[in-house]
Amino acid sequence: MKRLSFILILVTIFIASCSKNKTTTTNETVVSEKDTTVYLVKTTQLEKITVPRNMEYTANLLAYEEINYAPAAPGRIEEINVEVGSHVRKGEVIARMERTQLIQANEQLQNARINFERMDTLRKTNSISQQQYDGAKTQYEVLKSNVDFLNRNTTLVSPINGIVTGKYFESGELYSGAPNTAAGKAAIVTLMQINPLKAKVNISEKYFPLIKTGMKAGVGVDIFPDKKFNGRIFRVYPTISSDTRTFPVELEISNNNEVLRPGMFARVSLDLGESEAIIVPATAVIKQEGTNDRYIFLANDGHLARKVFVEIGDRYDDKLEIISKEIKVGDKIIIAGQEKLLDGSFIKVVQ
Repeated sequence: MKRLSFILILVTIFIASCSKNKTTTTNETVVSEKDTTVYLVKTTQLEKITVPRNMEYTANLLAYEEINYAPAAPGRIEEINVEVGSHVRKGEVIARMERTQLIQANEQLQNARINFERMDTLRKTNSISQQQYDGAKTQYEVLKSNVDFLNRNTTLVSPINGIVTGKYFESGELYSGAPNTAAGKAAIVTLMQINPLKAKVNISEKYFPLIKTGMKAGVGVDIFPDKKFNGRIFRVYPTISSDTRTFPVELEISNNNEVLRPGMFARVSLDLGESEAIIVPATAVIKQEGTNDRYIFLANDGHLARKVFVEIGDRYDDKLEIISKEIKVGDKIIIAGQEKLLDGSFIKVVQ
């Protein structure tokens, strides 16, 4: 009995000890979850400053105009007067198609013209009806239109000043009208206007009110690092992409010496003038882990840190433009000591 009593006493002491330890552990957990640490931080006041808006974009140079040139109907090619690399002027004959149909149409047109002139004379003396006169006139006009069409599609002249970048047939071959170019179009030759050239860039929607046609641009290419080329905006697209929040802009680039070529990689610089922006040290902006979100901490009441998500604008050396509806001029942003802060952390501002 004495031994049994002794064992019961030991068990009671053990249970009481475990209960006490559990309570202590629970209390310690509660205490540790409530961070009462006061973090020392430095702040500065947000203010707007005037900054230059010099934007740089990358782009591929494009032909100002590209034409896959072909007649309206299949036929035999009598001659082609150009080769790849040939420069052509607007109105210059590029190729001639077989003219059998044109010759026949011209003969029909001459007969119709003679008939119409005769009918016109008779109509003036009221020797024929208005219906006969109208029929002769219509026939003449239809045949004349047909001859004009055949002329345009028998003697092919360049519609632009440019260069031949593709030739797909030789003299004497039959043009079938089947697609035969990289663009999936049918052509005898491909023409490109390379003076001027153009480039297309996508610009952030926030600059939409600042972009105007006629604005100047500087263009540089890696292959000519010491040269700068002049450009201007000639087309601003009227819509903004809901996916990228950008809008396209097309630039015309002077290429008087034709040293630039379509397909070259270029850097386009736009001077948008000056505007006011809130600029902060880059170290004050924190990137949220695993995302592209950025945030800062404000210390407006001087005791608690407030976390605010922001958008990043332009970079100016070691400073960044920040944009948010939750910040304003006069707010105090934490610029040092924010690494371990959480939203609502206790802080003490030091100088």
